[in-house]
Amino acid sequence: MGATVFVQPLDLVKNRMQLSGEGAKTKEYKTSFHAVRSILRKEGVRGIYTGLSAGLLRQATYTTTRLGIYTILFERLTKADGTPPNFFMKAGIGMTAGATGAFVGTPAEVALIRMTADGRLPPDQRRGYTNVFNALLRITREEGVLTLWRGCVPTMARAVVVNAAQLASYSQSKQFLLGSGYFRDNIFCHFCASMISGLVTTAASMPVDIAKTRRDVLLKVIRYEGFFSLWKGFTPYYARLGPHTVLTFIFLEQMNIFYKKFFLSA
Repeated sequence: MGATVFVQPLDLVKNRMQLSGEGAKTKEYKTSFHAVRSILRKEGVRGIYTGLSAGLLRQATYTTTRLGIYTILFERLTKADGTPPNFFMKAGIGMTAGATGAFVGTPAEVALIRMTADGRLPPDQRRGYTNVFNALLRITREEGVLTLWRGCVPTMARAVVVNAAQLASYSQSKQFLLGSGYFRDNIFCHFCASMISGLVTTAASMPVDIAKTRRDVLLKVIRYEGFFSLWKGFTPYYARLGPHTVLTFIFLEQMNIFYKKFFLSA
């Protein structure tokens, strides 16, 4: 949640860039910077933080679940002599954690996408949700409770890819850096490992993320907008995912140190 506060504007730009030119070849935004300027001009500074409450709830549900499950399974699969699981086992653990977390977090994800996309709609078509709880309540009342899990399957599919890439690559990168003898288990090591993880995750997950946000089939997107449209918004995506990954893992590592020192040691 702390990381989301810093990167929410980039998440908004990512969603708007992916929705830009939907179903046609004409793009609403030419570049990420053009999208930022356009949003600031039309919606003001507050507009750049549209959907923050939904983003925070998403992290409180999705990320809490996925990191908790990953940590528990990682510890249980670590051998008695301290040998960690191999990369493929880490990826499998990440997939399990991601799918479960995504199911729990889908309602907040639905609210987040709707709130961030609201500003690009004509004024008479905007939903005007005041916050994430207002969005969840209105969606349930107006469209039924199952609507909160609309798109659950592609969201879970994306989470499987993201977490297999992000969690496994972070653990593997950290293990490699520590094993090189040039790094110690500190914030700098966590920073380097999480930046590697962010790059790997961005490249692996963007096509799935496009499909989740657009609800189109990938072949249709490729046919009308070109193959590289699957990586449309790569710059804001990585600019968001890199810092978000760094902050998330740094916060997590420090909280783990605090927990082990003041609770487990007691």
